[in-house]
Amino acid sequence: MTRKEMISTRNNYNKLIEKISELVAKSRIELARIINTKIVYTYWNIGKYIVEYEQKGKERADYGSELMKSISRELSARLGKGFSQRNIRDMRRMYLTYLKWQTVSAKLSWSHYCLLISIEDSAKRRFYENETIKNNYSFRELKRQISSALFERLALSRDKKRVMELSKKGYIIKSTRDVIKDPYVLEFLGLPESEKLSETKLESALIRHLRDFLLELGRGFSFVDRQYRITMNNEHHYIDLVFYHIELKCYVLIDLKVREFRHIDAGQMNFYLNYFRNEINTHGDNPPIGIILCLEKDKVFVDYVLGGLSNTIFASKYKLKLPTPKELTEEIKRDVDLNS
Repeated sequence: MTRKEMISTRNNYNKLIEKISELVAKSRIELARIINTKIVYTYWNIGKYIVEYEQKGKERADYGSELMKSISRELSARLGKGFSQRNIRDMRRMYLTYLKWQTVSAKLSWSHYCLLISIEDSAKRRFYENETIKNNYSFRELKRQISSALFERLALSRDKKRVMELSKKGYIIKSTRDVIKDPYVLEFLGLPESEKLSETKLESALIRHLRDFLLELGRGFSFVDRQYRITMNNEHHYIDLVFYHIELKCYVLIDLKVREFRHIDAGQMNFYLNYFRNEINTHGDNPPIGIILCLEKDKVFVDYVLGGLSNTIFASKYKLKLPTPKELTEEIKRDVDLNS
């Protein structure tokens, strides 16, 4: 066999292995999807059987707890693991939340649904359900989005009609305002809230956790560069982070501040945006937008500083830990009071 024939044989063999590998990988994904659907369907039906039994026997609420214990004990003895009291209660709640099987998505796992059924507010639950399906959130990602109060943070900047749209359709991007959150929650960085935090340290941490940061930024963001250099009059200026938003077709410039928002921040960002609009934008690009991420801000002061600028600039706070329910309630109330 000549060298050329040997190379050809080897290439054909490699193609064979590649085709088999792709087939097996695809089959495994499809099999996992089928198994997942069967698991959810089985648990949903178990919940249905339990509810129908309760309604038929008109079980009292105080007996219901004992019933869950009894069912868990019997099924665990017969079928093994997977039928704890907690799981049995979730199966029952799953059916009561989704009374029609047609409303259950095959794209979501049982773990996803255990998180979703824990949300009492139906509008909020629909939002997270839609977002998980659209963005293919893993269980961990969905749990993080719920914990970081994504729905509430997006709802803050919307009127009642658009909040309902948010719950029914998920996160719809129609304008630059729609991609902004306030506050941004950066708990995944694992940084303590201390005076020693520097902008360089914050930026480096965001780059190390870029995947998590992109999840927090939201759909459509694509990373371009860090410390993007602009040279004017032989002087260098550096933009902390540059992204491109695929749906809005525009650059998004982010400036990091480990202090409160100041009026000089707006001038700096305005300079960056003018440069990008005139020197970097190409045909088809929309005007760039700027986000000043700061530790604190006074909303009224920000409105006066940013009002009337030709460029689109937003100032948002960031938090280095997940907000507590009390903190979130106070944040929403404060914003509502300022906007009323």
